[in-house]
Amino acid sequence: MEPTRIWTAALLVIGDEILSGRTQDRNVAQIATWLNVQGIRLAEVRVVADRMEAIGEAVTILAARNDYLFTTGGIGPTHDDITVDAIAAALGVPVVIHPRARAILEDYYVDRGGLSDARLRMARTPEGASLIENAMSGAPGIRVGNIFILAGVPNIAARMLDALTGTLEGGLPVLSRTIGCWVGESAVAELLRLTEADHPGCQIGSYPFFREGRTGANFVIRATDADLLTRCTGELLVRLAEAGYMGVDGGI
Repeated sequence: MEPTRIWTAALLVIGDEILSGRTQDRNVAQIATWLNVQGIRLAEVRVVADRMEAIGEAVTILAARNDYLFTTGGIGPTHDDITVDAIAAALGVPVVIHPRARAILEDYYVDRGGLSDARLRMARTPEGASLIENAMSGAPGIRVGNIFILAGVPNIAARMLDALTGTLEGGLPVLSRTIGCWVGESAVAELLRLTEADHPGCQIGSYPFFREGRTGANFVIRATDADLLTRCTGELLVRLAEAGYMGVDGGI
């Protein structure tokens, strides 16, 4: 682990159903949270349709400018599950039946009707890939280089993340504290800027809301150093009080 190095990941969400609004994505939050614990920051998210060229283009760009790329969706048994094909094409390698994946599926489906041609599609990987264990439904995830191909179903993706826990190289986890305040963020924008500038290594994000007929904001302070985070949080509370605003530790 290199504490001073910032490791980044991108997430590519694949599926017409996400873009149409029929399905609401729940993987972004869980993957971002999991990555933070691994000391990796989710730097960007892209959503693309089930089209070979769209997937391939996004994979090429995102994998090149991040340490890791995660994809969700499009690795099931139907004809429109084309993620494996698109990623293999982008990498310039053929698609093969992974022997261990086939064995896993044969074992899983032995009492579930057997391994049909459709189910065998879930054993297809880009050549040279390794597998990510899936303790829930048998069909494994796939790792090829710095690309991790996960299921789109959130609870299955979560089990694949469990299998990856502690296996990726990363830095220090990002810690956070939240301060809430009944104030318009524009009234304290300069105060926030100065507080962040006075605490190098901290970032302060402002998230406004309107509740009970009142305007407020939650300020989220992030840092990898716990002592620095505590100092910055305390200083922000003091500065808000001096400006006439009562901050609420923990948020509103």
